Amino acid sequence: MKKIILIFAIGFLSNSFAQGCSDAGICSIANSFHTSDREYKNGIEIGSIFGAGEADVSYFSPYVTYTRTVNERLSLSSKITYSVASGSFGKRGGLGDGYLIGNYNWKIKTKTQWSALLGFKIPFTSSNQKINGFSLPLDYQSSLGTFDLIVGLNLNYNKWDFNTGIQIPAFNNNKNSYFKEFSNSDDFPSTNLFERKSDALFRTTYTIQTANNKFTFKPNILFIYHLGEDTYENAFGIRENIKNSDGLTINGNLIASYAVNSKNSIELSAATPFVVREIRPDGLTRKFTAGLIYKYFF
Repeated sequence: MKKIILIFAIGFLSNSFAQGCSDAGICSIANSFHTSDREYKNGIEIGSIFGAGEADVSYFSPYVTYTRTVNERLSLSSKITYSVASGSFGKRGGLGDGYLIGNYNWKIKTKTQWSALLGFKIPFTSSNQKINGFSLPLDYQSSLGTFDLIVGLNLNYNKWDFNTGIQIPAFNNNKNSYFKEFSNSDDFPSTNLFERKSDALFRTTYTIQTANNKFTFKPNILFIYHLGEDTYENAFGIRENIKNSDGLTINGNLIASYAVNSKNSIELSAATPFVVREIRPDGLTRKFTAGLIYKYFF
């Protein structure tokens, strides 16, 4: 156990100045698996994520999640996010997205457990928040303004989890109006009327528990592939591809949790990227993230 934790700690430190460590929501789908095996029917999760993004942008992103276990097979959850971005453009905060997710577990067969989820992401903004009337790049927006479909599948075998998923922008309400040419910064690409492609994910997680089950450690690695080049509308009303905005991101993540009792737990998480896309116009880039989460079951 000590060797595994040490390897991930070294990885995080050595990559603390890498770039590109987030997505439009699919990274967190693993949290929606395995929610129907608890003795309590209801769960509330309150968390805050701290992150450093492109240029000098920093983030504080609180959220709240409610989960209801319907039966041993089915659970439903909802999540609301908020985000505050601070940097050279100023400081801007607002509601982000709402998530509705259903998770279904198949019957356990020996040591193997399959589960699937279906979810929807609903934006609370059209991604065009401004400061003093000036348009902001997507890095300062609390949502991408897209209604997304999220589908996932998970295989649990002993202490291992393997999950895959895809997030598809089904309807675009992005009304961002940022042009790099009219800005004093070269840090962010133009994203006027931005349209984003889908993301596909594969994650593998190994779970380590102490003898008294008080502490749980979950080192995991994520492969996220952006399935095409994003586009924007230039000043002449012509839609252009954002070159090299497709491709692979690989993230390393470590989650450590402490069970206070059967109803209460505290969780810490840290993540950083190992491989990134060349261009990331969606404003979701993170050099690293750190999270503090409280969970209550009743």
